[in-house]
Amino acid sequence: MSDKLLDQLNEAQREAAACTEGPVMIIAGAGSGKTRTLTYRIAHLIETGVDPFNILALTFTNKAAGEMKERIINLVGSSAKDIWMGTFHSVFARVLRSEADKLGYNRSFTIYDNDDSKSLIKSIVKQLNLDPKTYSPGYVLSRISMAKSNLIGPEDYANNPEIQQTDVTSKKPDIGQIYSIYNKRLRNSMAMDFDDLLFNMNVLLRDFPDVLLKYQARFKYILVDEYQDTNYSQYLIVKKLAARFENICVVGDDAQSIYAFRGANIQNIFNFKRDYPNLHLFKLEQNYRSTQNIVNAANSIISNNKDQIEKEIWTDNRQGNLLRLIRASDERDEGNKVADSIQNERLENDLEYKDFAILYRTNVQSRAIEEALRKMNIPYRIYQGLSFYGRKEIKDVLAYLRLVVNNHDDESLARIINYPPRGIGQTSMDKIRIAANDNEVSVWTVMENLKDFNLGIMASTERKIDEFVTMIKRFTSSMYDIDAYELARHVLAASGLQKHLLDDDDPDNTNRLENIEELLNAVKEFCDSEDEITPDNSGEEKNELKTLDMFLQQVLLLTSEDKEKENPNKVSMMTIHAAKGLEFPYVYVVGMEENLFPSFMSISSRPELEEERRLFYVAVTRAEKQLTLSYAQTRYQYGQQSYQELSRFVEEIDSRYLEMPSQRKRLPEPGQLPRAFFNAGKPKPAVNSQRPAASSKRTVVNGPTAGNTPAEINRIQVGMNVEHGKFGRGKVMAVEGEGDSRKAIVFFDGVGQKQLLLKFAKLTIVE
Repeated sequence: MSDKLLDQLNEAQREAAACTEGPVMIIAGAGSGKTRTLTYRIAHLIETGVDPFNILALTFTNKAAGEMKERIINLVGSSAKDIWMGTFHSVFARVLRSEADKLGYNRSFTIYDNDDSKSLIKSIVKQLNLDPKTYSPGYVLSRISMAKSNLIGPEDYANNPEIQQTDVTSKKPDIGQIYSIYNKRLRNSMAMDFDDLLFNMNVLLRDFPDVLLKYQARFKYILVDEYQDTNYSQYLIVKKLAARFENICVVGDDAQSIYAFRGANIQNIFNFKRDYPNLHLFKLEQNYRSTQNIVNAANSIISNNKDQIEKEIWTDNRQGNLLRLIRASDERDEGNKVADSIQNERLENDLEYKDFAILYRTNVQSRAIEEALRKMNIPYRIYQGLSFYGRKEIKDVLAYLRLVVNNHDDESLARIINYPPRGIGQTSMDKIRIAANDNEVSVWTVMENLKDFNLGIMASTERKIDEFVTMIKRFTSSMYDIDAYELARHVLAASGLQKHLLDDDDPDNTNRLENIEELLNAVKEFCDSEDEITPDNSGEEKNELKTLDMFLQQVLLLTSEDKEKENPNKVSMMTIHAAKGLEFPYVYVVGMEENLFPSFMSISSRPELEEERRLFYVAVTRAEKQLTLSYAQTRYQYGQQSYQELSRFVEEIDSRYLEMPSQRKRLPEPGQLPRAFFNAGKPKPAVNSQRPAASSKRTVVNGPTAGNTPAEINRIQVGMNVEHGKFGRGKVMAVEGEGDSRKAIVFFDGVGQKQLLLKFAKLTIVE
């Protein structure tokens, strides 16, 4: 049966999946069926008699892990539920909860997300009377995160001359002190940040040999996805766990290593053979995603990198269109032309908006693109924008639930102690917080023992604090008696949060209340799902009631990708980093200019330039059917308009696979390009054009020339056929406004939808 299972793979995939013993490295090119190979490899292990409890599979999103586990269950049955599968953070948080007492934590420790960590750092900066602009929470957290990823604790940080010199040079000499206080506060709050989950896992395996032996025996087969994205901390954990049996399989693609800025070390995949000289190496080189032209173009780009594992990606897919290059006069023109192209492609090929993605190197590039899409009424979404779990009302509810699970969670307590208002003022809380800091205990500890601290807080306020403490304690005491949904409902009712939103006449509160109900639905769905096997404090496996702490662990460990719901029918916009792992039929990569892409910060170093080129390779290989690149000849940067040079990455594409703009571009409108560009040679007009070209100017046409008279403006109504001097014939879809402000939305044949200010539109009614 096992052979029959593997027969569903191609030859290279089959060989990689069948080799189950010893160290294995699978180099999987873009679109080569990496996930499929990994899925079948795990299914094959189970079919050949390996206990699923002995399989550890590490991914970079819980969503990927969940989908993979579901596919394995479909292949080999429900026993696959027992695989230890998830992100590094979720799997090792599970281990740390089992072994928490060894590190001085209790099992219900809180996991701080970035917002929690930044809030804590902000309060420490204020406590130390440091400049909040110099010590911005984001920068300080990135320094602390980089330190923890390299297993550098606060003491080592303070005693490392090189690190200290870096901080002094950047005029931030107190980061080490902030780091030290930050870690103490985390521990006082019985909390870990995301980096602590890996840092403390390393400490656990280093300082407790019995624990190391226990998990080495448990994880006899280890699989790591996206190995090129692992950092030093992750590398060490995997190396230690695999040391006993060396049945370790890593899957990745050095050509898609793009996360050095957050600690990923490409040397981990380059040095795997050094760590395991007897490894079996497999290469998945057949691309199932993209057309031949896209694959060939990608190969020609990445071949310019010196540091790489040699491979040649190929495909049996159709030849496909050439890559296209859009040349624009400036960023606004670029946005307009991209929007035009999307609308034309959609209409010509009967596509949906969700078939399109626009990728950019930096978030600031999205503004001009967004404006163009809005003006053409093209729906879009910014991928990895504010997620459901990032909304204020959801974070408020989660803060209550977190405090019930871990009374010492200072950040959650600070968020909701007086929300809704309950008469506990900031002055009283400041006194309590100072006492907590002075005594190196949590704020909750002081609140529980107010009379012992004699802080001079008014008796009425003390009574309200006691009532709050009693309420939270009551819920905490019932945490393991009722399921997460029942407890969450009780907490919400007692907190007064829903009533507060109902009583407030803010019109947005209806949506907020609906979001809270959706959160309760998520808790109910969690409780109604099949019981999973989870460890108790002894590390033994058993079935448990679906309790609130279990729900919160799942929510708090969601990656940003997991938090996103299914794409609606909208154009997706995102940075190239955010696009990794995704694919779209039609992809636009904008801003292909020197010093923008590649970034000006990367061009002085070959390793950094090669990472930028890998990033471009990732962008190119997101496209299935058509890839369009665009660049602007001028762009506003730092408040000034500067002339731009075409990116070297475009010039590296083999010309056989790229259609240059001179082959497609019509003559620009007078005044559209700066005079210097006309001197350099005018673009050639498009040939064999069968319809009027779309204008590069969007929506409201408000030039200085006269347009329709007031009488004509008022005559134009929905349903009329009209003619425009530039856009041709169209139909009026909507009209709004009065007098000079009257606007119409007109759908023009072959051009698409335009919103026009009728005063200037020069529309002729076609009787």
